[in-house]
Amino acid sequence: MKRTKLFSIVVVALMAQAALAQPQTNVEVTKGPDQTTVKGMSKITATVVGIDKATRTVTLKTAAGKIVELEVTNDARNFDQLALGDMVTATYSEALTISLMKEKGQASHAERATEQRSAPGAKPGGMVGREVTVIADIVAVDHKAKTVTLKGPKGNTVDLKVEDPERLKRLHKGEQVEAVYTEAFAISVEPAAKK
Repeated sequence: MKRTKLFSIVVVALMAQAALAQPQTNVEVTKGPDQTTVKGMSKITATVVGIDKATRTVTLKTAAGKIVELEVTNDARNFDQLALGDMVTATYSEALTISLMKEKGQASHAERATEQRSAPGAKPGGMVGREVTVIADIVAVDHKAKTVTLKGPKGNTVDLKVEDPERLKRLHKGEQVEAVYTEAFAISVEPAAKK
């Protein structure tokens, strides 16, 4: 599947996510001596209450009673496997890990995309994601303002707030940090419960 088509599917799915009732959300922060990770996840579940095969439109109903219609592109595999009563789950997760590097290297930026589609004949579903890794130089540490200024490989700078004074003491101008950002959006469909 071409990347532009894939991301157009994700955009439609994200708009649907925003339109659905309150998602279940979870945020977790993990701190180590030289590393901090923040992870977040939102999950929404809805029931298929209508299918128009001619227009490839699916009508979903959330537990809160909100109704949403989605047009499913031809790129989505196994549309004909959908059935009334199926449960659709959309999950969006993201994480950011910032680590103080022990050895100095060159500032850099790398990005990797991932995608997965359901197998032919299975219920529709899939996942798209990306991972971005940036190595940045610490160009300033302001203990009074509790900020550290990072300079990336393209010369852009960003100021990060560091609330923990002990952490801030360990950061010095000339050192480097590695930031790894990951995000994924997945949709899965479970068959309707047997009566």
